[in-house]
Amino acid sequence: MAKIAYYPGNVARAGASEVEDCIQPLCRALNIQLVEIPRSSSDGGNVIKQATPKLQDALVARNLALAEEKGLDIMTTCATSHAIMCNTADDMKRDPVYAATINSLVERTSKVEYMGETKSWHLLHYLVEEIGLDAVRKAVKNPLKMNIAGYYGPDMQRQGACSGDDPFMPTYMEQLIEALGGTPVDYDSKCQSVGSTSMLTLEDSSLAMTAAVLSDALQSGAELVVSACTISHINLDSYQSKAGRVTGKSTSVPVCHLSEVVAFALGFYPDRLAQLRTRVRLIGS
Repeated sequence: MAKIAYYPGNVARAGASEVEDCIQPLCRALNIQLVEIPRSSSDGGNVIKQATPKLQDALVARNLALAEEKGLDIMTTCATSHAIMCNTADDMKRDPVYAATINSLVERTSKVEYMGETKSWHLLHYLVEEIGLDAVRKAVKNPLKMNIAGYYGPDMQRQGACSGDDPFMPTYMEQLIEALGGTPVDYDSKCQSVGSTSMLTLEDSSLAMTAAVLSDALQSGAELVVSACTISHINLDSYQSKAGRVTGKSTSVPVCHLSEVVAFALGFYPDRLAQLRTRVRLIGS
């Protein structure tokens, strides 16, 4: 059985509890043991970093150090959280003096230090590279049978954060969708930002960015959009109607998080999957 530390991120246990509902059963079905990180904290969401980069890096290094104490890599369902962990780990590896400064802060508050051994994984990368698409395919009980557009977002699409996927032309999401019995939809905006962290300060710009992604996915034939990021998921789902009104673009499409569609395809929450299929038919008609 694969064993990995689990970091829920900032949203999965708050505004996106459906992600937390789904990650546990899907991992059990694929023989992945999730180990809770004791006393983990927010990673700052790239909001704290705008004011105090050292504080955000210290928060992230502390979480990584807590997983490292258990001798485990760490996995998250959020592209933003994954990218933040990769950024902190890379910055500390590149600059030993900066790493010492961050570790000094962490050690004073939590009596741990991050030595650079623990690696961050996004759920998508872990399923494709560590579990394998063949194992996922064999575990499918409810093939998705929909035209599905995967949304990566920009955060994990850089060298060092996208694992073995191509940072410019990623295909992992499409490969996984196909393994789950869906038909992947390719579209130009799948790595484009939806301005999640700008929603409170630059709402119109963020809504325009959200509408651009949804409109592109729809025009490319998507019946469903699947997001790899819990933070971007909120923009794409909760704000899609407002984004459509502000921009005049077509934005009405069901949006799910990656963990949800994997869990549905593996046989969990059949009622939710039935509701999703109904939404796809109604909106698509």
